[in-house]
Amino acid sequence: MAATIRLLRGKLSRSSVIDFLKSHTFTTVILRLSSGNLSRWWRLFLPSKKSLQWRVVAGSTAGMLCGGITLCMSSGVSERMCRLAKHNDTNELQRLINQGQNVNQKHQLGWTPLHTAAFNGSERSLALLLKAGADVNARDEFSTAFRTAQKKHMRSFDVILMRDNDFSDRLHRSANFSGFTPLHYAALGDSLECVQLLVNAGADPTLKDNSGYQAVEYAGNVKIKEFLMKKMDVYVKEKERREIEERRRYPLEMRLKENIVGQEGAILTVAATIRRRENGWYDEEHPLVFLFLGSSGIGKTELAKQVARYLHKDNKKGFIRLDMSEYQEKHEVAKMIGAPPGYIGHDQGGQLTKKLKECPNAVVLFDEVDKAHPDVLTVMLQLFDEGRLTDGQGKTIVCKDAIFVMTSNLASDEIANHALELRREAKLAAEQRQEADEVSEKVTISRNFKERVVQPILKLHFRRDEFLGRINEMVYFLPFSRPELLSLVTKELDFWSKMALNRHDIHMTWDKEVLDVLADGYDVHYGARSIKHEVERRVVNQLAAAHERELISPGCSLHLTVSYPKDKNGRNSEEVAPTIKLQLIKEGKKKVDIDVGNYFVPDDKLFF
Repeated sequence: MAATIRLLRGKLSRSSVIDFLKSHTFTTVILRLSSGNLSRWWRLFLPSKKSLQWRVVAGSTAGMLCGGITLCMSSGVSERMCRLAKHNDTNELQRLINQGQNVNQKHQLGWTPLHTAAFNGSERSLALLLKAGADVNARDEFSTAFRTAQKKHMRSFDVILMRDNDFSDRLHRSANFSGFTPLHYAALGDSLECVQLLVNAGADPTLKDNSGYQAVEYAGNVKIKEFLMKKMDVYVKEKERREIEERRRYPLEMRLKENIVGQEGAILTVAATIRRRENGWYDEEHPLVFLFLGSSGIGKTELAKQVARYLHKDNKKGFIRLDMSEYQEKHEVAKMIGAPPGYIGHDQGGQLTKKLKECPNAVVLFDEVDKAHPDVLTVMLQLFDEGRLTDGQGKTIVCKDAIFVMTSNLASDEIANHALELRREAKLAAEQRQEADEVSEKVTISRNFKERVVQPILKLHFRRDEFLGRINEMVYFLPFSRPELLSLVTKELDFWSKMALNRHDIHMTWDKEVLDVLADGYDVHYGARSIKHEVERRVVNQLAAAHERELISPGCSLHLTVSYPKDKNGRNSEEVAPTIKLQLIKEGKKKVDIDVGNYFVPDDKLFF
């Protein structure tokens, strides 16, 4: 943070400036002088702040300005800890740690004290920070001085000054340090002792910065290179052993089922194929290609996201999504692979090729592929067959380790109707065996149905067998069963219950009958989205109306229940749908109905 004092003739006394300097913590004072007299005047009190770095630059004589001081102030404890780590002042650093200061708190420009200690070879500070729990694989957010200044809305001059003082003035100011770990900085600083300390503390030598380079590639010392290469081999083997052990204890199927309701057949198919790939039982010359078929809102896109999350953890570049409805015209092929030289935007790269260069083993989702232009499908043929793609500039991107997932709503009605018929038949057979309580909700699409019904629809639309022949697995997503619908409703109500508690301090509970009533709003053509909309329409609208009319307040408890309309004989009416009522729980667990009137738009009315 920079502050500037301008000295106007007769307006600012020497004593007031000295008091200001003593009452604040500064790292640097830049002295702007316009006359020799001022220079001699300021020298009278400059020695009073011996810990400061003083820089004298040419001043301006415009107007009444006689001179000035630019003071680069420390904006927090983290900045101070970075300077202490830089100068290896372990006594003061230990005192701050004992006070409970967070050693992982980042400097306002993006780095941590551990980054500073690693680059400057401050071994004692590095060991102290590691012992205090510093993140050994923390990423630096500082890129270049100019980019950081734009991001932080600061002047480039101030950013450079803070970088020099709080980190180091030995670095090239136009170099990009985004994504650097402490190990990157230790290797760049040629400190073998710091490299060894970091690796022994668990630093990952295989991590790459945002430019795609590992720490070993920045090392100038031969001993550091040899040490890191040896540790990388050991680390990779140990990492593979841990991943294999983790997969045994926590299979992919279990991970996927935690976030996806139902679709057990689809999950098993995808998990089995991924398992072949992970254990080396696959063709290395061809990428994996899936086609997900089924109705909208049934989990196709979510399953692709979860596979990417499993394979690439928190790396956002590991998942690439392209909405193929944006590629319905022939000329939009250039948007995917990039325009050729001589055309507008040829230097920007394609939406797909650019991202595949950054992560060649990403999970690529082609959403609604049936909407793409045939010329786009022709480009994808090369991608699926050889695992390579040539961009508009003639450069080849090899991506044989990538996983390609296409989604489509083709034949969704036929698949849904067939699955519903299979469930009805299974239920009828179970009732005849008097085993109604043990009806299996698991149905399997027969091979005869796939060849007789689904394949002709796909061939009619894509009009090319070679495209369908490059697909490894066609995965079928089926309509939700009744237990799965109840699980979806519970998940949705839990979401709104947590929001009510966190945002409004309102506790929510509900009867089991509420789940059944909301599950009846399921539409097989819209999948889980129909359940989401039903909950919003019948529950959340009531909550919003009650909140607006001040019928509910923070700290109260609400309960959802079902009200069944009665016929003339006093029995539950089958012609009128039951309603969900909102109740306020008073002291003594007494429940009082809340009437919010017409809180939603009826289905038979449209408003324009």
